[in-house]
Amino acid sequence: MSFSSTPSPSSIRTNPILSLLRKQSSSSNAVPRDIRDVPYLHQSRTSIESSTTKPLTFQETIGFSTLPDQIHRKTLKRGFEFTLMVVGEHGLGKSTFINTLFMTELYADRPPSARLHPPKTVEIETRTVELEEKGVKLRLTVVDTPGFGDGMNSSECWKPILDFIDQQFLKYFQAETSFGIERKYVQDQRVHCCLYFLPPSIRGLRPIDRDFLHHLQHKVNIIPVIAKTDTLLKSELTALKKQLLSDIDKYGVQLYDFPEGDSEQAEDSHTLDKVLRESIPFAIMGSNTTLESNGRKVRARTYPWGVVDVEDPKYSDLPHLREMLCK
Repeated sequence: MSFSSTPSPSSIRTNPILSLLRKQSSSSNAVPRDIRDVPYLHQSRTSIESSTTKPLTFQETIGFSTLPDQIHRKTLKRGFEFTLMVVGEHGLGKSTFINTLFMTELYADRPPSARLHPPKTVEIETRTVELEEKGVKLRLTVVDTPGFGDGMNSSECWKPILDFIDQQFLKYFQAETSFGIERKYVQDQRVHCCLYFLPPSIRGLRPIDRDFLHHLQHKVNIIPVIAKTDTLLKSELTALKKQLLSDIDKYGVQLYDFPEGDSEQAEDSHTLDKVLRESIPFAIMGSNTTLESNGRKVRARTYPWGVVDVEDPKYSDLPHLREMLCK
């Protein structure tokens, strides 16, 4: 028996349906060499790149440029708070000076007996008044210390004042760290500034002055003022200021230090800061009498030889002190 040889592949007749199926299968299993060969992926990547590189533009402003105006309106609506303490012996014109400084009668209801018979121990007396100027509200609190330096033994008359300042710090801290409505409407009753009145008859810092300044210099901003300077000659006032500054430097007393002005400020601001620094200690005088001079009403003191405007820089440092406190 004989067998025929195996036929060659070319001699086998190809099935057209099987060839079509193999072609479709090979094309579906083929992996593209580049992702750009896939049309829909190429389109998605292009859209992503265009969306990430295109800068964001806004048709209108966001609104944070109005933050200064919002804070300004809120501050004007709420107003400002300022607590000023005056310390000095009886008869130096502290109450008259406060009335002159803020142009108000803060102690109009004080009985005359309180002026004639001051307390023998230091007392703390606070008075609050609401002031308004050109739509700006100021809640002014004046802390008076009647009895300071009026007792037989005044070696520790600074202690009640120091305790009061510490209590105000504690109250503010407790209100600021509390929760609820108390924190939202907290009032700042801390003592922001202390005016220490010196009599014009001294020739330097006394022991009572040194003790007070030494114990309170790190608790409050202290500004020394010389009261009733209309009782001194110009040469006497210059010598007294020079001696007080020498004693302040000698005993290491730290007074309120004016902040250094920015180099970009105007020349007038630097000149004003220099004038204020050179005015310490401030020589002031007050008056409860209002007179008319050159068509305007001023607070002045009347003497047999004439009238002195207490706000005239030639005779008093009151304008400079008001500039520092209020502006």
